[in-house]
Amino acid sequence: MGDKKHPTKKSKKLKTVQVKTILLNRNVFEGNDKYAQKLREELHSKGVFLVNVMSSPGAGKTTTLVKLINNLSTTFNVGVMEADIDDDVDAQLIAKKTGAKSIQLHTGGMCHMDAEMTRQGLEEFGVDDLDIIFIENVGNLVCPAEFDTGAHLDIMILSVPEGDDKPLKYPLVFEKSKVVIINKIDTINYFNFDLDRCKQNILMRNKTAQIFPISAKSGDGVDALTKHFMKLIKTFKNQDKISEN
Repeated sequence: MGDKKHPTKKSKKLKTVQVKTILLNRNVFEGNDKYAQKLREELHSKGVFLVNVMSSPGAGKTTTLVKLINNLSTTFNVGVMEADIDDDVDAQLIAKKTGAKSIQLHTGGMCHMDAEMTRQGLEEFGVDDLDIIFIENVGNLVCPAEFDTGAHLDIMILSVPEGDDKPLKYPLVFEKSKVVIINKIDTINYFNFDLDRCKQNILMRNKTAQIFPISAKSGDGVDALTKHFMKLIKTFKNQDKISEN
């Protein structure tokens, strides 16, 4: 008897999307906060809401943004600037799965974005046709929180596998974030993670933080997050003056 040949499964190829990539040159200067505020005001005058998204690597930033952007894009024009030390995988994925305007920012080895780097990205990106732009900052719980990017809103994504004690260990990123997303709640039964304790730890660092437990994979909780962002964008567009972040 001859050996039976079993048909092999063909690997699924990711569709290639043309995404522009630019190399950022970081200027080291003491006036980052001043430049950040100026950038905020310029964007506000154009009606563009800039959101800085921070998290550790693997927390689900890109997957969360895909879900959120697909919901928001029914009402608003959305853009995404993906900051990474190298590679353009995330920008390709965002463009493919949402159709949103996307650009990859290579930070030249830096573990964060600052206001000048944001400005360089925006100048290449173009903002005139957009209502909201997300900066997906470099995956890190320390550096990104230390530099003002010029965003109108800082948000933080914490995933269940990371543990409910992260607000205690990395206070600054939680103190700065007005919205904290607890992602991967579909895995909560597999980890020693106490949701109530995590919320308490977050509020210990930031009493006014808005907390949204979600599963970006299943979509659970994303509708509530979307409604909150819809409200934030509309409120922003109705403001006469934008204050410091």
